[in-house]
Amino acid sequence: MDPSSWPGFPESQLPADPAPGGPSRNDTAGVRRQASAIIDTVLSDPAPEQGRIRDQLREHLAAHPGHPETALKEHLISLRSLTRLPTGTSKVAPPAAGAAIQPQAGTPAPTAAERASRIQAVLKGRMLLTAFQPIYDLSTGSAVGVEAFTRFVTDGGDSAGYWFAEAAEARLGSELEFAALESALAAAQQLPPHLYVALKLSPATCLDPLLPGLLEEARLAPGRMVLELTEALAAEQAAALVAALAPLRQRGVRLAIDHAGSYFDSLRHIRQLQPDIIKLDRTIIAGIHTDTLRHAFSEAMVGLAEQLGAALIAAGIETHDELATVAVLGVPAVQGYFLGRPTTRPQDWAHWNLPTPSKSGSDISPPIASIWF
Repeated sequence: MDPSSWPGFPESQLPADPAPGGPSRNDTAGVRRQASAIIDTVLSDPAPEQGRIRDQLREHLAAHPGHPETALKEHLISLRSLTRLPTGTSKVAPPAAGAAIQPQAGTPAPTAAERASRIQAVLKGRMLLTAFQPIYDLSTGSAVGVEAFTRFVTDGGDSAGYWFAEAAEARLGSELEFAALESALAAAQQLPPHLYVALKLSPATCLDPLLPGLLEEARLAPGRMVLELTEALAAEQAAALVAALAPLRQRGVRLAIDHAGSYFDSLRHIRQLQPDIIKLDRTIIAGIHTDTLRHAFSEAMVGLAEQLGAALIAAGIETHDELATVAVLGVPAVQGYFLGRPTTRPQDWAHWNLPTPSKSGSDISPPIASIWF
């Protein structure tokens, strides 16, 4: 299968670094627009105490005409040197959610105040944007939804996981999640109207009393919203989540459980929460065409999802063989790098409204033939 034949996935969208979660080189235009917006916000701040910062930013802009993202990067680096904040850790693997932030060797550990200051700067400047990854229906080959991913406009190249973990360390995790949610809901206005939007949230944020009001104010129909739980639940959270999300689900908002099969209690949480969507984790999908245990587990999940009346999505499809195997198993929907990478470009999103092109002469047997282009 040629990925470039899928709607919205031109070959030029492939990033130089294929590591999951990394921005593509075509994200540059989106980053440039976001950098310009941040710069305008800083320069329009009339506070006298911010005068030195504005002057420094103007100097960086003058040094890099036509490249606001470079000017903003140098500006952020200079601000870090003034506040003694640690430099980026793009060479370090991002920590898991909730994991302690470890500084680079030889770098003093940031204080709680420094962490809070860094996150507050991101929140104040809205230095984040949203990328969407398409989710395809295997029976038609058409995009039916998207998953929202957060990208940060910062100087260090740190991953989204790193930022959210650092925010949790600074006790600003909910604030950053809400900012990411607002960004995703705003960006979703430019998506084709038939696509649902999976919004990644922690259980704690789903229990936040501010969530219903934010979703109600969004210009997105409840039926297009999917709240996707990205973390395992604490023992006491399941019953509270059922109660808290009941009014939203009655309005049409759907619930998804991510990473199914990747942690011990995932099946118990599925039984307790009765989600509308279940997502098989990449750890289950990887090598499924040769691993009998992964194959058997996924086959059982197809049956479980049917019994619950839930949609099943195989996430993290990265090869021809993985796609073929989940299709034969009867998994109804898929997403992954093999089918389309997250992108911040509205022109890419627009392609997901187009009918899927057909390709004659396929030697693939049904049911894959219906989506093999």
